Amino acid sequence: MKTLFVSYRVTDLDRSLGFYTALGYTELGRVQADEAGHLVILKFPDEPAASLELVHRPGDGPVDVGSGFDHLAIHVDGLATTLEKLTEAGLKPGSLQYPAGPDGPKTSWLTDPDGYRIELVEWPSGHPDGITAADFT
Repeated sequence: MKTLFVSYRVTDLDRSLGFYTALGYTELGRVQADEAGHLVILKFPDEPAASLELVHRPGDGPVDVGSGFDHLAIHVDGLATTLEKLTEAGLKPGSLQYPAGPDGPKTSWLTDPDGYRIELVEWPSGHPDGITAADFT
């Protein structure tokens, strides 16, 4: 397993983009979604794929530091096997999902004791181990 990217909800997208680009991140792409808000995908120039997602939901008001974290995504090689192991260990992962259809990634969700959501992802064969610019073309 390895971490894919971290996702943070932000109050002011322009201010946050200014900060993260000053830190060295570059914008990989954007997703405009109604209920999910506006997403901006970032990576460092030497990274092959995204490592940070900024989530902006203007209707939700200012971010509360205690609830500003959206989710953590973790890459797994075999999601079905991973879900079995997690269940055997006493955890309660969600069911296997295909959010982009049968040829897309397989996902499942898990919630930690504090309520933070974790997305488990198995990429299709041949797909890089993360989101890349090709996913936006």
